[in-house]
Order: sequence, then structure tokens, then C-alpha cells
Amino acid sequence: AGMNGTAIENFVCVIFNVSFMNCTWHVGRTASGDTQYFLYWKTSRKEDFTECQDYIKDNCGRHIGCRFQNVTIEKKRAYFLVNGSTSGQNIQSYEKMITLISDYVIVEKLTPPLNVTVNCTEASHGCEIRWQPPRTSHVKRYACFKYEIAIENK
Repeated sequence: AGMNGTAIENFVCVIFNVSFMNCTWHVGRTASGDTQYFLYWKTSRKEDFTECQDYIKDNCGRHIGCRFQNVTIEKKRAYFLVNGSTSGQNIQSYEKMITLISDYVIVEKLTPPLNVTVNCTEASHGCEIRWQPPRTSHVKRYACFKYEIAIENK
């Protein structure tokens, strides 16, 4: 239901520092200036949807995103619903079930690798660099990580 082009577009979520998540979207192409959107989400079909508590707003005061804290998506799935309200126009809802492993709607910005150590010796004319994988919200197979090292002589 709702007029075509009023649903949000370009919905993207970014997880950072392991348990924080920002979700953002663009206002629908044909949505009127007084349209207000509301985001709800849950991490399993059995749960009830929970509304965003910390909206990101544009210059007109419209909700264009949400900030979440203490996010855990244990089953690797998340369900999102964004509906809207306005005077004199029915707004299309946006609904999306996201699988973290296969969808690119959620992106994770990783923390730097942990416990980086560098051991250089004159005898071998080389250095050994070691580190532990970064903390992550959902990746458990550390063989998936690839690293790039930039070495600068000072």
C-alpha cells in the first residue's frame, strides 16, 4: 500500500567497533516534504520489532537514519521495517530481511588488528611482524581475513 516512490531508498547499515550500528537511507523520490520515517528492527522472526531510539535527521528534521548501541546479531539475520507518515499521502513501507554472510546491506568496518608486535634483528636483516585478528561482530573464520602491510623506513 502507499504511493509509488514514497518508500525509502538506498538502505544501508554499517557495524563499527563491534557493537555499534548506523543505518541510513534516502527519502523516497515522490515523498512529500513533511514525510517522516520510522525504523523498526529485530534479530529473529519470533521477536517483536523494536523502534529506533536515536534517529539521524536531515536539515528538514526528517529521519534519514538510526544509531544503535550494543548490537548483537547472533543468528546472522536481521529484519528491518521502515514505514512513514505524512499528511494527505499514504507512504509505502520498506521491509528487508538481511543475512549478514551474503547481503551487502550491512557492512562492517573492522577495528585494527590487535596486539601488533614487531621484532627486528640485525643478524637476520629482517623483521617479524605478528598480530591477532580484529574484533568483529559476526565473522568467526579468521582465515577469511587478508592483510596488507605498509612498511616505511624512518
